[in-house]
Amino acid sequence: MDLETVRTFVAAADAGQFQEAAAELEVTQQAVSKRIATLERNLAVRLFTRTPRGAELTIDGQAFLPHARELLRVAERAVASVRTGRRPLRIDVLASRSAQSGLMRGFHRAHPEIELDVLMLFDIETAVAAIRSGAIDASFRAVSVPGRPLPEDVESARVLDEPLQLLTGPAHALAGARSVTLDQLAGHRIWMPGIVPGTEWAAYYDDLTAEFGLTIEATGPNFGSDALLDTIADTPALATFMGEHTRLVWPADHGLRRIPITDPTPVYPHSLLWHRDNPNPALAVLRAHLATAAAGHGAAGTWIPRWAAAR
Repeated sequence: MDLETVRTFVAAADAGQFQEAAAELEVTQQAVSKRIATLERNLAVRLFTRTPRGAELTIDGQAFLPHARELLRVAERAVASVRTGRRPLRIDVLASRSAQSGLMRGFHRAHPEIELDVLMLFDIETAVAAIRSGAIDASFRAVSVPGRPLPEDVESARVLDEPLQLLTGPAHALAGARSVTLDQLAGHRIWMPGIVPGTEWAAYYDDLTAEFGLTIEATGPNFGSDALLDTIADTPALATFMGEHTRLVWPADHGLRRIPITDPTPVYPHSLLWHRDNPNPALAVLRAHLATAAAGHGAAGTWIPRWAAAR
């Protein structure tokens, strides 16, 4: 069904005269008559009856009018959904409790007028494909993973270096420390069942363990953060790494300790990825916000993998 004929029908129904509808639509009265006639042929009904006062809706015309209005509303919403600056800004974060999610909450507080869709994709290949196809506007990732450079049409900017902390239960040998060094962690079992081979976070922890002689165990099923916290609280032999900005809540009787790591402090490099030709003005606002809010990179006494430092 031609939407122009539907739009002409609604204009004529509202005006009650083809001449006034033609003036409103900025077409000739003959064009209005032809469009109405075409619509009537397609529907196989009469929509108007000519009277001395103009054009009155028939019973069929009255029945069709509310549906015609809805057709035009749906068409307008469809156009608005893809019109630059009108659809929500679609951003990928790794997890709802992550530092990346916190950055987006801060952006939403600063710019509540910008509508957001926040989703969680699994790996960097999926995220980059979604950026290139236009399915998302941007993604938070650690880039670039060794041997896997970003495509030329995808750009990135470092937005946050997040210090790692050691999370222990109350009975762990390091639970009472105000801080620990990476050298002190050698020989302790660090349990991180969420590490998946081939991901950018796996590459990060592979480099960390190789450089400082640490032991990270990724064995066992990953039942999520709540199960991880329960195990760490109950098992004095295990500890885990946790981002400083990761938001987690646990029962008070767990007695968990978040302990800063020093000499050096390992930091996880969060970057924003986007397509260089993305025209959404809200993306530019997000990038400017993150550039203003981001702390300095490469601070003294910190460590990141060499491949991340190159970005």
